[in-house]
Order: sequence, then C-alpha cells, then structure tokens
Amino acid sequence: MSEIFARRLVASGHVQGVFFRDRTRREAARLGVTGWVRNCPDGTVEAHLEGPAEAVGKLVRWCRDGPRHATVYELRVSDATPEGFARFEIR
Repeated sequence: MSEIFARRLVASGHVQGVFFRDRTRREAARLGVTGWVRNCPDGTVEAHLEGPAEAVGKLVRWCRDGPRHATVYELRVSDATPEGFARFEIR
C-alpha cells in the first residue's frame, strides 16, 4: 500500500463562480485523491488533498491553472496531516 500524503491548498484570483470546486472534485475522483474543497468568504478556494504522492502532485499542478474560466493568481500549498477521508467532497 502506498504512503498517504496530504496537502492544503489555497487558490486566489478569479476562482469562485467558475466551477473550480466541481472540477477539482472531478479531477480528484479521476486521480484517486480524497479530501475536500470549499469556497472561503475572502474569495479564495481552499482544499485538503490526500492520496499517493504522485496523484496529489498531479492535482496540485492542475489546481495551479484550475478550470477553463478560472484565473489563479496564487496557489499556496502546505503540508497537512492525513485525516483518512474515504472520498472527495465539496463543502
């Protein structure tokens, strides 16, 4: 079994109202990543990603651009503690 890695992301820019959360959920499902994504009151999108290092890395790279209509000005990435999520959800 692969070691589980976790990362916390905060995306800023034009990231709300452009299906960022839904597309992140779909990419996570495709890559086998669990966790969650949510809109924050300050206009950013925050996510917690868990899974094998390669899959989490691919999702982090995808989030640097986001979906077609998003404009990501900054993506802050930090280590997180795995929490054992069974799926990826929108909060």
